[in-house]
Amino acid sequence: MIFSVIRFGDRSLPVIVVSGPPGGGKTTQAKKIAEYYNLRYHSAGSIFRGIAREKGISIEELSLIALRDPSIDIEIDRRSYEEALKRDLVLDGHLTAWIVSEIADVRILVTAPLSVRVHRIAHRDNKSFEDALRETITREYTQYKRFVEYYGIDPLDYTIFDIIVNTEKLGPEEAFEVIRRGIEKILKA
Repeated sequence: MIFSVIRFGDRSLPVIVVSGPPGGGKTTQAKKIAEYYNLRYHSAGSIFRGIAREKGISIEELSLIALRDPSIDIEIDRRSYEEALKRDLVLDGHLTAWIVSEIADVRILVTAPLSVRVHRIAHRDNKSFEDALRETITREYTQYKRFVEYYGIDPLDYTIFDIIVNTEKLGPEEAFEVIRRGIEKILKA
């Protein structure tokens, strides 16, 4: 904790939230932030993937089920919110910036164009580009519908973010440097 106190001054227990679409780089950056600042890490996406595994279905199938069953999103968001209340955290997820907005000290959007994100997902998950594209479009469409319907949140409204980084032309380390400088400036203000 001394490391956090030195880096963050009076805000020794920050909540930093990283949101963005699939394949944008949010998890990579959230883990880098957590490691660099010695903060806990929590992923809303890992909860979603865990639920899919428990049910023996794909993420795409669970996304379609979640359109009819709001309890899935509500449970993920409840767990994320409870983690944020504990502070000392980097939280990553598609909707988390909106869910914990009043708790978060820094809200970061990490994104990239669709074709770049789909290539990353295909490579990461060892899928064809076509499969990754179909799954990504389904996920983004169903998420958009759910977020608007369940929460009244427009996930394309980026006005809540303090830092927005397009990772298309930045490697992970370069993107992290942009984010790190932004975090430190915001938390020192």
